[in-house]
Amino acid sequence: MARSGDARWQQPLPEPVLDRTAALLVVDVQYLDAHPDHGLCRRAVERGVSLEYYLARLRTMIPNIARLQRAFRANGMEVVHARIMSMTRDGRDRSPEHKALDFHAAPGSIEAEFLPEVAPVGDELIFSKTAGGVFTSTNIHYVLTNLGIRTLVVCGVSTAGCVEGAVRVARDLGYQVIVVEDACGAWTVEMHAAAIHVMREVFAKIKSTEDLVASLRGVAALPRG
Repeated sequence: MARSGDARWQQPLPEPVLDRTAALLVVDVQYLDAHPDHGLCRRAVERGVSLEYYLARLRTMIPNIARLQRAFRANGMEVVHARIMSMTRDGRDRSPEHKALDFHAAPGSIEAEFLPEVAPVGDELIFSKTAGGVFTSTNIHYVLTNLGIRTLVVCGVSTAGCVEGAVRVARDLGYQVIVVEDACGAWTVEMHAAAIHVMREVFAKIKSTEDLVASLRGVAALPRG
């Protein structure tokens, strides 16, 4: 019997299709929120907030994201990048949420740049968002539809923020969704665990990097379309 409050009493989600209709979506792995010496991390440290868990998480999840990217690229599958970046230098186009939180990565700033370990390669798609939600503040759904993408594999930061927000809307829009648990991170272990618990078998399948990479073996040999 399921535990009280456990959403897994319901029918499990079907296994998403992993072929060339699947894309990897990397969320906000940039200097603004994923580097200890810049942006939000530096601000937190200056205010005396401990980031021990988050920084340790970044050290493990970033290599996992890079591994996922290599696997998708090797199979000729789309790797898609989302980042926080305003259209204007002063950020006047940002959402009320980002203005209130003082989240700002201006065009051309270091905060708007991706971490080099997981940066876009070639002409991979980049969506710059001015709110938490990549689907609500960019044309990503239009573009993914044009590409014939039906499954999204999601990773990045933060698990309980922009990752979960993307996953929920993607599911509402009809995508099959996989969240790679060990390629995501949140500010605290409790926030990460709660977000994974909420998403599991309701909005997404939860996988590990190892499981995902193993599932992608042989995709390159599948016929296109």
